[in-house]
Amino acid sequence: MSLNCVCDNRATGASMNNDSNRTTARSCRESPPFAIDIILHLDIFGIILYSILTFMAVVSMLVFIEECIYIYRKVPSNKKSIIIWVNGAAPVIATMSCLGMWIPRATMFTDMTSACYFAIVVFKFLIMMVEEVGGDQAFLNRAGRHKLKISTGPCCCCCLCLPHVAITRRSLFLLKLGSFQFAVLKIVFTILSIVLWTNGTFDLSDLTITGAAIWINPFVGILTIIALWPVAIMFMHLRTVLRTLKIIPKYAMYQLVLILSQLQTAIINILALNGTIACTPPFSAAARGYMMSQQLLILEMFIITLVTRLLYRRQYDPLPEEEPDNNENTKMAMLESA
Repeated sequence: MSLNCVCDNRATGASMNNDSNRTTARSCRESPPFAIDIILHLDIFGIILYSILTFMAVVSMLVFIEECIYIYRKVPSNKKSIIIWVNGAAPVIATMSCLGMWIPRATMFTDMTSACYFAIVVFKFLIMMVEEVGGDQAFLNRAGRHKLKISTGPCCCCCLCLPHVAITRRSLFLLKLGSFQFAVLKIVFTILSIVLWTNGTFDLSDLTITGAAIWINPFVGILTIIALWPVAIMFMHLRTVLRTLKIIPKYAMYQLVLILSQLQTAIINILALNGTIACTPPFSAAARGYMMSQQLLILEMFIITLVTRLLYRRQYDPLPEEEPDNNENTKMAMLESA
């Protein structure tokens, strides 16, 4: 009799374990949870964490709004919208990440919104450097006798044999076009991805050769590299003349936003899709990876927002005229004609 009871207890325990394993396995395969499911599963640590991150996102947006007011009051009209666009990169990404953290099923759309905004920022940063010199004509007047070094990253940093290009109105137009194409095509491919998603064709987790994501994402990556190249060329050329305007730390913040919002997110998502990041109900492995990415971005963009505010809050006076002797304080990054 006792032996039968022991066997029954073992069978019951095994059945419960199997049910628990099946429930966990099912939750690991499910879609991201609804917002109400997250709220119901939050413990004390989760409540504190979500509250702090939400506070950071709100503060980032408030700091950005305050900075917009300052820019409209203190900055010349030709630079207002450009500097506001560049300043808004970190706060917008932090806000979108906060929405994605609370509403995991909207993560794809929040990430796409952040990526589209930053695609515009890439172009605006290039225009900002030209406007800091005084505009297209002033840039051509200053740099007309110099040449552009095009063997820079991310495309051609190893191609030292590339010739130096004369600075003309045509070359300036091509630099702008290289960044502008990304701002336009990124939005086009985002709209295409959403349309395909509604048809069930686009899925970020579908990495098969027949999936739309495996074709669209690499092509967008190529467009990104092409767009970053003109910005790097212009920065290498103007970094000396714009040193007094803190262009080097500004460029560093721009690059940091790029790395954290694009590369870091891609690495975490790949690890999640490969199963390296374990699932934790109610989050599947992929949803948990997205959640970790959103939480990291909120913290990082909050810090970048504060640093960016210090860099751009200054008097926007015109640059002094370039002296004929080309001393080290005002000269362009000049290259001798070979």
